[in-house]
Amino acid sequence: MKALVAAVLLASASLPAWAANVSVADAWARATMPGQKVSAAYMTIRSDADAKLIGASSTVAARVELHEMRMDGEVMRMREVGSLALPAGKPVKLEPGGYHIMLMNLGRPIAAGEAVPVTLTIESGGRQETVEVKAEARGPGGESAQPMHHHRH
Repeated sequence: MKALVAAVLLASASLPAWAANVSVADAWARATMPGQKVSAAYMTIRSDADAKLIGASSTVAARVELHEMRMDGEVMRMREVGSLALPAGKPVKLEPGGYHIMLMNLGRPIAAGEAVPVTLTIESGGRQETVEVKAEARGPGGESAQPMHHHRH
C-alpha cells in the first residue's frame, strides 16, 4: 500500500504545471429589459501560453454557451462553438458580431451598471483552470451606465 501511495505522489509531481497566465480586460454584458431571457457577455482575453476557452458559467443564467456570429452567404448566422483558441501573447476579442458568451434562461433582468459574474474555464498544458470575471452591464448600444442629470427649464 505504501508503494502505491508513493507511486501516486510521484506521478502527480510529474504532471505538467499550469502553463497559462490568463488576463481579461474590458469585460461587459448587455443589460436587459424586464422579461428578456437572454443576454451576451464580451471581453478581451489574453494568455501568455497557448490555451483554449472551453466553457463559461454565470450565476445569473441557467445556461451559458460560447457562440460565434459569422456570414453564411448573405445571412449572418450564430452558432455554438465548443472552444475558442487563445494563442500565446495574442489578444482574443469577444465582441458584438463575432465571438461572444451567451447568457440564456436568465433568472432576472440585468440592470445597467450591475456587475455580472462570469466564470471562464480555460484549458492549457493538459489542465483546466477557472478565471472569475465581473462584466459591467451596459445599455443596448454597449454604452456604460452614466449618472443622469436632469435639468429643469
